[in-house]
Amino acid sequence: MASNIGMMDGAYFVGRNEILTWINNCLQLNLSRIEEAASGAVQCQMMDLTHPGVVPMHKVNFDAKSEYDYIQNYKVLQDVFNKLKIEKHIEVNKLVKARPLDNLEFLQWLKRYCDSVNGGIMNENYNPIERRCKGGKERVRGSIKASKSLQSNNSHHHSATVDSGGMRPKPGRVSTGSIGGHNSSVDIQALSNEITDLKLSVDLLEKERDFYFAKLRDIEILCQIQELEELPVTVSIKKILYAADAKESALEEAQEYLAEAMNAGEEEGEEA
Repeated sequence: MASNIGMMDGAYFVGRNEILTWINNCLQLNLSRIEEAASGAVQCQMMDLTHPGVVPMHKVNFDAKSEYDYIQNYKVLQDVFNKLKIEKHIEVNKLVKARPLDNLEFLQWLKRYCDSVNGGIMNENYNPIERRCKGGKERVRGSIKASKSLQSNNSHHHSATVDSGGMRPKPGRVSTGSIGGHNSSVDIQALSNEITDLKLSVDLLEKERDFYFAKLRDIEILCQIQELEELPVTVSIKKILYAADAKESALEEAQEYLAEAMNAGEEEGEEA
């Protein structure tokens, strides 16, 4: 089943936002970028949701920080694939680099697989937080971010109450620097996300272009076989392949040529 999901399957045209929404809703997470799933922990838990009890969650490290830790998670995932006889090779070396496109493609495949098993219906009895606790690693990146943010706010608050001379700031005076800095950070993050989306779109379009170009090249090679190149249908195909960009009637011309050739063949057959 999994091996039948080709690169031009509709699964690979599912967008980044839909994938993130799917992950966050199913696993009660708060991921904002595809790269945050590069550790392999999310993929392991998605398989745990799809095939309850098959994934040894105590081996999954949701706090993985290094490529070495990531690789251990993918080893768990590959073992699960082998156990379920899923013929899918995991390109670990690419995924651990946290490149958006590589991870998006794998998550697109994973969503397609999970949907094919459960029909896209979530298991209401599945408790993702409890399952993450099975390994004693309840924290995920979303909660870590919140913790760091809280610590940062407390630190800023403490530094604001006492200035370098030990004096408290005068009441009524509000520092605009931090507000401006916050807005700038938000703008930068928004632009960064937009750039990532554009890069993903370009990469997907290039992949689609290369796919269809390879198909056309295969057809061209077939048409150049000596025994076939003079056949009417082959000549008609080449008329379409080699038509100039501005020529809109290539298909009509090819159809007319083929019809004429077929009619001529029938007349010759009748005369014989």
